[in-house]
Amino acid sequence: MARFLLRRVAGIVATLIATSFAIFGSVHLAPGDPASFLLGGRSASPAAVAAIRAQYHLDDPFLVQYVKWAGGVVTGDFGRSAQFRQDVAGLIMARLPTTLWLVGYAGLLILIVGLALGVLAALRPGVVDRLVLIGTGVATATPSFVAAMGLISLFSLQLGWFPAFGNGSGFGDRIVHLTLPAAALSLTFAGLLARVTRAAMLEELGREHVEVARSRGIPGSRVMRQHVLRNALGPITTVIGTVVAGLLVATSIVETAFGLSGVGQLLVGSVTVKDFPVVQAVSLLVVLAFVTANLIVDLLHPLIDPRLSHAKGGAS
Repeated sequence: MARFLLRRVAGIVATLIATSFAIFGSVHLAPGDPASFLLGGRSASPAAVAAIRAQYHLDDPFLVQYVKWAGGVVTGDFGRSAQFRQDVAGLIMARLPTTLWLVGYAGLLILIVGLALGVLAALRPGVVDRLVLIGTGVATATPSFVAAMGLISLFSLQLGWFPAFGNGSGFGDRIVHLTLPAAALSLTFAGLLARVTRAAMLEELGREHVEVARSRGIPGSRVMRQHVLRNALGPITTVIGTVVAGLLVATSIVETAFGLSGVGQLLVGSVTVKDFPVVQAVSLLVVLAFVTANLIVDLLHPLIDPRLSHAKGGAS
């Protein structure tokens, strides 16, 4: 297990190095002079342009620029935002709580709704199963922006149940303000999780050991807990990495649609004005969150299914 963990951590480090290089390179390969982007399109004297180029090391060779930037990232220095004239780390930290609240709320909805619908569809074949399949099919095909516009139109503009914009202040007010954004963010992924849960449950329900347990007179609730649900959790947790990646991408869309001052909205605004330091930092943090989530899933698998623990132990 220790070797497995070390290999996974080494893989994460290699992934971060490769993606950081790709992010830095793709941003700096964008057409146009980076100095003009950093100046925000404003006219400036040659001395001001030279100062900008010196501040961001634009005259250095590409690899030198990358090493300096990566070295700063390791120490927590992501540079300064050209748009806000502030440290990028401070900008991200100021907006991170809103994004964490939104992702946490949406994640809770995904787990509750996705697992409940998946289990219900597996246990109720026929009309209920077909209705769940139709509903989750529509949900997975609905883009987050379309869901956001529909929810705003119905529950905010027409019914007036929830506010359409803003973060809210205090626990209760924040929950109210984030309900529609969390619902829009979770819709697609709740449908995906429901379908994966249904498929995993049906596979386990058809296994021989489940039939044997039932034939021995073991109560149905115990069979569900010990033989069906536990074994079905493996495929369910596997899809969590995909869900996390999708959430991180869709957060930018949802935060922009609902006017939330989160990291996602910061990324969208920074891409628009070509604020390179912010785009690089947020993109790298998204990759870090994704690989970390997948590492956590890999570590949880042996706890859910001890057979995986033995397999990894043998491989190490």
